[in-house]
Amino acid sequence: MSNVDVIMPADAGADLPAVRRIAVTDLVDVLRLGVDDFRTMPTHVVFLSLIYPVVGLILARTLHGMDLVPLIYPLATGFALIGPFAAIGLYELSRRRGAGLDTSWRHAFDVRHSPSLISILLLGGMLVVLSLVWVAVAHGIYVASFGIHGPETISAFVSKVLGTSAGFRLMIVGNLVGALFAFLAFAVSVVSFPLLLDRNVGIAVAIATSLKTIAVNPGTMAVWAMIVAAGLVVGALPFLVGLAIVMPVLGHASWHLYQRVIEPSANARPAYHTPVKGRRYAAEFPASLSTRSRDPEA
Repeated sequence: MSNVDVIMPADAGADLPAVRRIAVTDLVDVLRLGVDDFRTMPTHVVFLSLIYPVVGLILARTLHGMDLVPLIYPLATGFALIGPFAAIGLYELSRRRGAGLDTSWRHAFDVRHSPSLISILLLGGMLVVLSLVWVAVAHGIYVASFGIHGPETISAFVSKVLGTSAGFRLMIVGNLVGALFAFLAFAVSVVSFPLLLDRNVGIAVAIATSLKTIAVNPGTMAVWAMIVAAGLVVGALPFLVGLAIVMPVLGHASWHLYQRVIEPSANARPAYHTPVKGRRYAAEFPASLSTRSRDPEA
């Protein structure tokens, strides 16, 4: 029987994990490891990450010609806010590769077996709500600048924003407010999801550990935030298609960043073995559905 590892962290603990001090040179290493993971597992990461450009293109096509064209940019940047949640499967693949385990794409969904699943979903839901609030706020900023009626085409919108003083103010205010939303999402999630994936901790511990990570490494984490932002901008430029590469690289690198900055737990995460099902006999149906197998090894 093969050793199938499923997410089964150690018992939950109340203490915050110890946070190491790291340097900018460590970020170079984690990016290198992220690229190496991407090159080793390209089929898996592209399969998981194509949802970003596909959904983005569908939204852009749907909004084109409607009165919601100004929301295309906030929606695109809103993807970045939920990126740490969407990359949860990539963290697991990197974890398995580092442990010498099977990295088949199906293991990206092993998170469903995690004792921390509720916390992961709650934190992910928080990021989704945050992204929706950002879109609503961005729309409010646009209405305050240009009124309720938006341009009918993307080209008209671009001309309006780049060619008027109101458009200039919109870019300044919008990007400043967007940066605040991005900082909030980054602060609560920089290591939260890898920690929840790796250990059985609560959402409060995960968020507190992310905040502690930034407090201990303010300069390095600021550089990491700029790297993430720059990568997402570059990936979004060619109609979001570049995110199919940028997102998995950053996702894998985020796992290695977590390993670099958080002290390992004293208790190793126990492996989970899928129970072996014994033989069932047709003559015993339906009683066999509620009884153990007759095989002595079951």
